[in-house]
Amino acid sequence: MPNNYRIAKVSSLLKKEITLILQNDLENDLLRSNFINISKIDLSGDLQFCKIYITSTAEEAIRKEIVEELNLAKTYIRHTLGQRIEMRRVPEMTFKDDTVLEKGLSVLKLLAELKNKKHNQDSKVEGNNKNV
Repeated sequence: MPNNYRIAKVSSLLKKEITLILQNDLENDLLRSNFINISKIDLSGDLQFCKIYITSTAEEAIRKEIVEELNLAKTYIRHTLGQRIEMRRVPEMTFKDDTVLEKGLSVLKLLAELKNKKHNQDSKVEGNNKNV
C-alpha cells in the first residue's frame, strides 16, 4: 500500500521544481508570455506516473496550445528534474488543462443570475401588492 505522506511530499517537491523549470529554463515564447500555474499534481502510488494540471489566465484556445507545448517539452522537463532532485526514477509526466476553476466560476455566475431573477420577481410581486 502506498505511503500517502511520501506521495504528498514527492508531489510537493515536483510542483516546486517544475514551477521553477517553467519560469526559468524553458525558452518558449508562448509559455513565457502567459501566466501558467500548476494547480494540482496527481502522482501514482508507485511514483512512476504523474498528471500535472495547469491553469492559465489565457483564453481556452491558447491554453490548449500551452498544454501541447508542455507535453512536447516534457522530456526536457523530466531530464532537468532528474538533474535537480534525487530520485530513483523521475515519473513520466502528462500535462493537462485544469478546468475546475473555470467550471466553478460558471456555476457562481449561474447562481448570481438566479439570485437576480428571484430578486426581480420578488420586487414585481411587492409592486403588484402595493397597487391593490
